[in-house]
Amino acid sequence: MAITGAVIIQLGSYFLAQEHFTVFRHVAHPVVSRFLDVSVTLTLFAIGFVMFAGAGSTLEQQYGFPAWAGAGLMTLIVMATGLLDVDKVSAVISGVTPLAIVAVVGAFAYTMFHLPPDLSALDAAAVQTVPPVSPWWLSALNYAGLSLLLGVSMCLVIGGNYPNLRQAGRGGIAGGVLYTVLLLLSALALYLNVEQVGGADIPMLALMASIHPVLGHAMVVIIFAMIYNTAIGMFYALGRRLTANRPGGYRRVFLIACLAGYGVSFVGFDALMNSVYPAIGYIGMFMAVALVVAWVRRRATIAREAGRRLQLRDLLARRGRDTGEAEVGEVAQESNIEDEEIVEALRRDVAREKGEDAESDEREPGEADRSR
Repeated sequence: MAITGAVIIQLGSYFLAQEHFTVFRHVAHPVVSRFLDVSVTLTLFAIGFVMFAGAGSTLEQQYGFPAWAGAGLMTLIVMATGLLDVDKVSAVISGVTPLAIVAVVGAFAYTMFHLPPDLSALDAAAVQTVPPVSPWWLSALNYAGLSLLLGVSMCLVIGGNYPNLRQAGRGGIAGGVLYTVLLLLSALALYLNVEQVGGADIPMLALMASIHPVLGHAMVVIIFAMIYNTAIGMFYALGRRLTANRPGGYRRVFLIACLAGYGVSFVGFDALMNSVYPAIGYIGMFMAVALVVAWVRRRATIAREAGRRLQLRDLLARRGRDTGEAEVGEVAQESNIEDEEIVEALRRDVAREKGEDAESDEREPGEADRSR
């Protein structure tokens, strides 16, 4: 996760990507890049309908509501807000993420102070929970592939907003390490409580409810909010991707996709998890290998570009917008990005660091496609 996270974000930075296909088509064979693009698009839909099923399973597990009702409620919420200002709603809901981190750390800490009396029995109980992918090491790699494929589109765009390649690489490593640490805490907490939560659709919810009923109710809110945040992100991105050439059709396509997702959710959360997630995981593993190989092949070029951008950034920070244009232009000419675009991106970066308002804060769609 750490290595591939660094590669993904640094490649996004290298190409100043605004969408994932920009990077795919530059680093992979056209057939491979198209396969990855289609895979990411299909993943948006697949994870979207799994989220609907997960919403139904969450309310069913905690309160006994019919799964179709919980999934339907989530579908209606997503459809309603998908037609409004999604960015603002998503920004509010994403504030729940720190609460999820607190919940994982809290569950781990509680487990450490309440260890089961017979640790030797845990392994016997754990092996009764059959994973969708075996053996365990392949399951771990598959899960990493799933997580990477889910995040690759957004991570490439995040990297594209930061032209400093070295910072992008360090940020990717830090994010991957943090993700891995939280995953280890979660896995260990669930393993030490496997006898109580091993058969639950939502094990972390079952664990929190076993600690205290109030925590169970709080965890329902957190999980439901995070499911919403993921579902609206998936279907919104899917609608925009499918109507890239005809933006006026977004609403109709978005609503149809949501209804189709709700229909598929009737298969059930557990069944979908055991079939959809492994398939996405294998594609994610392939994508991770393809991107890492591409990065290794051009690592020397990326290193030179990193130094070039630092030099440009230093010139812009010292000389400002109106002086030293000849020297700035000479260095920018060697960049893999068009002269004006890389200079403007670095100017924004300098202004952002100084806490100033940068001009042209938004790049026009497609500008990143002019990378050389």
